[in-house]
Amino acid sequence: MSSELQLVADALAARLSRSVAVDDPGLCLLAHTEHTGEVDRQRIESILRRQASPEATAFSHRLGAADSLDVFIEPPAPEIGSTIGRIGMPVRYEGRLLAFIWLLESEGPLTDTVADALRTAAGDAGAILYREHLLGELGRRRERELVHDLLADDPALRGKAAEQAIQEGRLVAGPAVALVVTLEPPNTATPADRHRLGIALGLDHVRRRVPAGHLALHLDRPDHGVLIVTGTHSPPQTLGDHLHERVAAGAGLAGEHCWVGIGGRQAALADVHASYTEALRAARTAQNTRIIGQVVRHDQLGVYRLLAELPANLLRHSLPPGLDRLREHGNASLIHTLEAFLDNAGHVSRTAELLHISRATLYYRLRRIEEVADINLDNGDDRLAVHIGLKASRLM
Repeated sequence: MSSELQLVADALAARLSRSVAVDDPGLCLLAHTEHTGEVDRQRIESILRRQASPEATAFSHRLGAADSLDVFIEPPAPEIGSTIGRIGMPVRYEGRLLAFIWLLESEGPLTDTVADALRTAAGDAGAILYREHLLGELGRRRERELVHDLLADDPALRGKAAEQAIQEGRLVAGPAVALVVTLEPPNTATPADRHRLGIALGLDHVRRRVPAGHLALHLDRPDHGVLIVTGTHSPPQTLGDHLHERVAAGAGLAGEHCWVGIGGRQAALADVHASYTEALRAARTAQNTRIIGQVVRHDQLGVYRLLAELPANLLRHSLPPGLDRLREHGNASLIHTLEAFLDNAGHVSRTAELLHISRATLYYRLRRIEEVADINLDNGDDRLAVHIGLKASRLM
């Protein structure tokens, strides 16, 4: 961050004789001053890692820090390492949130003098950050154009974008991989703009922390985000885990409401659109099925890899009639039992143990399934048809 912002932090620290920290909206550290008094684990980790922990970020979002318009108090939260209360001041420019200024309550209470000093510093910081935002927006607009073209259907457009991205030093030549992140559909508790902000902040955070020797670009779309990483030894699984953590925290959601798909590595940047297609399919399949994990590589999809390529209407009309009869029967335990039995390759003891029922009960349910669905579970074709039908149902 610019030396101008550091000067604002230093001036505020000198005026109040206390330490000052400045974070961006995602609680990544932008500037800080020397500490002379007591600090807690959260402040130490923030300085060492240049960012607040996902738990601290989620805590601030739950308290409504991003919606505050004036000085506010954030109480201690020992469970996230915050044993000292914080005095926060949002930095805005024309209503847009650009940063937070933080003081520690251990160094003094909130007084009118402190509040006035914070408001003045926030005004100065807002002007600086907004000016830098405008300058940076030109570069970000160019990056968005490049990513959009890299994911286009036109091979010529993709090739030109790859060449330009490499020439401009935004990405490196060689292998490339795409990651896609999706969230639970927004509702009144988590509105769409909070989702979009969480995706954008998470992508930007992870993109700027790829391993040395690699470069990345990102693009946030209305319902998902894309991260393109170039370099010969980039660790997509590690980046996927980090992306999942940061986006979920930024959107104020629990981890189980966020999914990341990782596409296959492509030999050339111009072909990264194929990795993007795989990553998007993996993320949406994980979201629809809810059983294959939160961070999923495309090559881990198993049978879903094939099923996800088929149109939903084709899947719907291809379901075995026996499954419809089971659903119409209204006994959900029969469908659950059937899927567990087939997932365990017809192993009776293992299935009974998994379902916490006796083998006799399992045998009874399997007979009922055969009667209701009009199938023979000793017949390989019947077993294959209903097993694939059950997996297809999850995608719908």
